[in-house]
Amino acid sequence: MQAVLAPGEGADGRPQALVVVPTRELCVQVTSDVTRAGAGRGVRVLSVYGGRAYEPQLTALRSGVDVVVGTPGRLLDLARQRVLDLAAVRTLVLDEADEMLDLGFLPDVERIMAQLPDGRQTMLFSATMPGPVISLARRFMQRPVHVRAEQPDETRTVPTTHQHVFRAHALDKMEVLARVLQAADRGLAMVFVRTRRTADKVAEELDKRGFAAAPVHGDLGQSQREQALRAFRAGKVDVLVATDVAARGIDISGVTHVVNYQCPEDENVYLHRIGRTGRAGESGTAVTFVDWDDLPRWTLVNKALGLPFEGPLETYSTSPHLFEALDIPTGATGTLPHAARTRAGLDAEDLEDLGESRRGRRGSRPEREKTRTESPEPAQPRTRARRRTRGGGAAAAATGLTIADDVTVAGTSVDTGDLTVPVTEGDAPLGAVRDDRVVSALTSESGESTRRRRRRGNRGRGSGPIRAEGADLGEVDADRISVDDSPRAESA
Repeated sequence: MQAVLAPGEGADGRPQALVVVPTRELCVQVTSDVTRAGAGRGVRVLSVYGGRAYEPQLTALRSGVDVVVGTPGRLLDLARQRVLDLAAVRTLVLDEADEMLDLGFLPDVERIMAQLPDGRQTMLFSATMPGPVISLARRFMQRPVHVRAEQPDETRTVPTTHQHVFRAHALDKMEVLARVLQAADRGLAMVFVRTRRTADKVAEELDKRGFAAAPVHGDLGQSQREQALRAFRAGKVDVLVATDVAARGIDISGVTHVVNYQCPEDENVYLHRIGRTGRAGESGTAVTFVDWDDLPRWTLVNKALGLPFEGPLETYSTSPHLFEALDIPTGATGTLPHAARTRAGLDAEDLEDLGESRRGRRGSRPEREKTRTESPEPAQPRTRARRRTRGGGAAAAATGLTIADDVTVAGTSVDTGDLTVPVTEGDAPLGAVRDDRVVSALTSESGESTRRRRRRGNRGRGSGPIRAEGADLGEVDADRISVDDSPRAESA
């Protein structure tokens, strides 16, 4: 911030500093911190990220900004529109660089850096330093200096965070979680899961049990995600059920417990999750549930970090060692007592209108399913006219016949499927006509057969007289049709 000029210090309105972050939540947090840091000098800070309308961001850029904080995708979009001018950027910050690599943002970051001037200062922050991050630093930085912000004897995990690992059954996890959340001196708690559906399910179940819980994941609209985080920071919600979208860089004071409801994928994910507690010298508690199917994965995580939890203890909601290790009251059950339900809840936080697209204004899965159940759309009946003429329409028109679905024979309706011919009262009775035995013949006025329909069932063509059972009709002229109800009514 010291290298950035304020409007009263000669700033020309073009961005002088650019901060690139991997997630929207981290963008909002960094913007708030930078705004507070430059409030005394009047530094103009703008956050640009997806899920918000373009118009306010375009207006702010045209009016002039000094610092831009954004995600790679929206930064590139604005740069392509020639609204975001990066030619005057003198300071570049890449925050959570390892997460940007994991999310596949490396090509976007490289395109952004290619538009920056060469004479700039580049700072790269990362909790872990994998090979691709080091390669990125060597490629875009000149004589980089590697600074490690840790104690000389410090391990990869924070020593002030007390870690517990339990082997819990999938059908008993919710009961165990409900008791963990009733531990003594618990403040705010974050519950991490792997999938969006699980986040909705766990948050809904906790809400039924009396806990003030809210989900945060990528399937929610941006306004709903920010609503949940604001409610969590304000204390209106004390349990945040989140996917790993909230495990990177989110700094919320007062988080005393972190629960890995599902085993993390690797050691880096584990470190980022439990890093939401025990921050800035404060103490915290990290609890990890390991299912039987997750034992091989946890073995790799435990070995990579050198943790003493190679064989997690089998634990159930009634296990005495669970209550003793986490200081849970003895009488705690799977439901929060009514006297302890003091939080206002998610509905007490206003939902901000961000002007997001219709696709971004999605609710959680339980809300969408409830909406579909309450107002189901009536099914529209499908109507389709079926005419199986197979070329008989032209021949029928040539002989004066009309296409219809029924043939009236001596006052009796006969379903032939496509042809209607007049039959007089003096014709021989045809009796009951079977739909799969209908054969019709069209003849010219001279009596010569011009076309003979194939009977259904693909049994081939034929020629010759067709007889009806109980009557000898002889040859059929242009105004007659013969139908045989006998099982032998095939082409001769």
